[in-house]
Amino acid sequence: MAETMNPTDRRLQAVFREFFDDDSLDLNDGMTFSDIRGWDSLAHVNLINALEAEFGVKFGVRELMKMKSVGAIRQVLTAKASAA
Repeated sequence: MAETMNPTDRRLQAVFREFFDDDSLDLNDGMTFSDIRGWDSLAHVNLINALEAEFGVKFGVRELMKMKSVGAIRQVLTAKASAA
């Protein structure tokens, strides 16, 4: 993500870095499971739980189905924040 990250992007990156234990991880919207070591289907479920805890939200099934990339996760989080 760009140097001038908004607070949501900073928190998202912090969750990914902590979850995948990689302080050098720099997210971009196009990143998917294949781009991040350890991001498999089980890790995805646990990552979603970590994101729900960090952002104080619950994701619905339709939202979860969309979350196939970092960009899609960011979009869902942004929509949740706008709706709150």
